[in-house]
Amino acid sequence: MIRQEQCTVISQIKLAENIYELTLQGELVHEMKVPGQFVHLKISGGYDPMLRRPISIAEILPDESQFKMIYRAEGRGTVMLSEKKPGDYTDVLGPLGNGFPISEAGRGDTALLVGGGIGVPPLYELSKQLVSHGVKVIHVLGFQSASAVFYEEKFAQLGETYLATSDGSAGTKGFVTDVINKFNINFDVLYSCGPTPMLKALENQYSHKTVYLSLEERMGCGIGACFACVCHTGDDPDGYSYKKVCSDGPVFKAGEVVL
Repeated sequence: MIRQEQCTVISQIKLAENIYELTLQGELVHEMKVPGQFVHLKISGGYDPMLRRPISIAEILPDESQFKMIYRAEGRGTVMLSEKKPGDYTDVLGPLGNGFPISEAGRGDTALLVGGGIGVPPLYELSKQLVSHGVKVIHVLGFQSASAVFYEEKFAQLGETYLATSDGSAGTKGFVTDVINKFNINFDVLYSCGPTPMLKALENQYSHKTVYLSLEERMGCGIGACFACVCHTGDDPDGYSYKKVCSDGPVFKAGEVVL
């Protein structure tokens, strides 16, 4: 059930260059069950900035009524968010969207989790839940450079973890697909979140596999009312059939929507 609540800031930690981990506490945490969902944050108490910011849920901690988000501070809203301190409050709407179907990977299966940049965070809660269900996880995480890398050790505690960077300053130089090919990684199910070109490459390369993709898209309302985040469906790519990333997604089975 979607709830709106003034959540308390527990901690704000800078993880990498312009990358922050924000921990909030509130009762709406107990509505968070599915990895890959997101929340919509109202940054200030006024109308500037006016629109909420969608940020994915990186970790759910129900025993503490807390959840973690990881975001990049690059625009006015997220820079303001990075200035919040413990004890401050943030207006949160969520959880929103449809997340990753962990039931697609059975006990003993291997799940490949591929993340790019700020698309990496929702894969952490996904990995935790898959491991708890007896699924072997392999992570391939792509970043621009070593200065942008975060959560490498935390992912490594859950399963094999490989890095790709554009400049080669950490892990393999190149794309996440280069890492998968280089190490001949085999898997039963693929889950991914990141920039659209990366998702397209994975969709094309593994059309014969079970693949779920989480789209990154600009949003207005976050609940499917404004149609700001629509995309064409795979079975009607040039017509008038659309899916809304915020409410139908952000996770779709490969081929369900046009990337």
